[in-house]
Order: sequence, then structure tokens, then C-alpha cells
Amino acid sequence: MGPVKRVSSLSIAIPSSIVADTPHLREKTSKIGVIGRACAIFRVDKIIVFPDFSSRDQSSESWFVSSTLAYMETPQYLRKKLFPFKPIFKYFGVLPPLRTPHHPTAAHVRDLRLGEFREGVVVNSGDKRSKIYIGVEKEAILRGLGLPVGKRVTVKILSLKGGLPGVLLANKEEIKTYWGYNVIVSNYPSGRTIKNEAYDLAVATSKYGTPLMEIAEEMRERWSKARKVLVAFGSPSEGLREILERERLELGDVFDFTVNTIPQQGTETIRTEEAVLASLAALNLMI
Repeated sequence: MGPVKRVSSLSIAIPSSIVADTPHLREKTSKIGVIGRACAIFRVDKIIVFPDFSSRDQSSESWFVSSTLAYMETPQYLRKKLFPFKPIFKYFGVLPPLRTPHHPTAAHVRDLRLGEFREGVVVNSGDKRSKIYIGVEKEAILRGLGLPVGKRVTVKILSLKGGLPGVLLANKEEIKTYWGYNVIVSNYPSGRTIKNEAYDLAVATSKYGTPLMEIAEEMRERWSKARKVLVAFGSPSEGLREILERERLELGDVFDFTVNTIPQQGTETIRTEEAVLASLAALNLMI
């Protein structure tokens, strides 16, 4: 049994410019890797990449950040099928493995178990049957449904007769372990993005916020009653307060709490990837 999924879904929001200040593609890729790894460690369900309008290249920045995070979340055996090589993916090899439950290392039919869930991609389809690659030497058979070729799916192993995996499409609600994160690219600025999602609890991280320990009890109580929780982060050049000013909004207009998760920081600035790792660790202990 792997790590249990969260009772309250947890999302984070990060600006598209998180690596805009990093000149080399290798270092950009590596920084995003730290964020993806932190999200997997602390069982984040969704990563939202929003435009913060601090540069002229927002769409390509959003695409690179989201593609890198999505690549990390994809099981290794599906990556070549779902991510055709592009020059900007040159340094994907430096990304750390997630080793989450949906990244199995078993690569043979004999290693599969009845009732096991796997991620797969449709490689062949007819009117009432689909063949799905699930990372073993034989393709799984889904009967009664023809799915689009190239579609990523989650399946449950139903049979292994004759060494041929038979599967059903899985409802992720029935998976009790943590099953990775989804990546969403928003076309709206941060304030509108967060309001549109109607979170039960929205938390801003800021060095101007209240130290976490001073409001830990109140936050813990709110978190325990929430179904959807969001934690948002600023960019290397601007905090959430400055980002929201462009929408003529204040932190209190969007967030329930503005919290300083790293009080008395020893450096003038904290990079976004450092803030994500430190904040999720602190909040994980709090709840």
C-alpha cells in the first residue's frame, strides 16, 4: 500500500515566470524539477501555472513550465509516446524521478497483479476494443470501447489469462493511494484564476505575511473542514502582493490567509522552488 491520498485536495499556484531569471536551459529545467519533486513528496493534486505578466513571453514560459512538470508526472514508460522530442526538452534527463505509486518499476506481465492500477496510452483502437500500452511486453486489451489513439488512460487489471492483460477503465476516485498531480495552465491572471476555482481555503505565501506558528491553530481548523485547498506562490522578481496589484487587488481580496512560512529568512530573497519546498514541508507538519 502506497501513500494515502489527501482527504482535502491540495493545489498550488505558481507564476509562469518562475525561471525567467535563469539564463541557461539546463538550470531552468532543474529548477522546475525541484518544484515537481516537492509536489510529489507532499501529495499535491494539482499545479496551476498562471500568467503574471512580468515578461513578454508568457505563453512560451507557461508552456515550458507546464510541459516539464507534466513530463515528470508521466510514468517513464509512457514518456516517449506522449512527449515527442523537441530541442527545448534537451535537458529533461536532469529531472529527478518521482517514484510515486503510479510510476511502477515492474516491466513484465508476470509482475502484474489483479486489481492493480496502471497508467497507459491507447496504441490501437476499433469499434469495440482498444489496445493499451501499460509498460509491459504485451498490450492490455480493453473490450467494449474504442478510444482515440494516443489518449492517456488509467486502467485496472481485471484478468491475466494466457499472459494477456485484460483491463477496465478506472475511476480515479477508487484509487486510495496518491496518484500524482495534474498540471493546468490558466489564461487568466492569478486573482481571477483563484476566484474562478472557488477554493474553500486559499493561502498566499509571502515574507510580509503572518508567521505560520502564530496562526497555525486557526489554519489547521479551517483546513480540516475544507474540501479544496490552494497554496499560492510568487515569482523570483515579484511577490504575490505585487502581482495582484496589476489586477487592482489586495491579498485579502483573494486569500483567506497570507502566511510567512520562512520567518526570519537569512537571505534577501527566496527562490520560488525553495519557497514551494519549504512551505509545503511546514504546512505538512502543521496539518
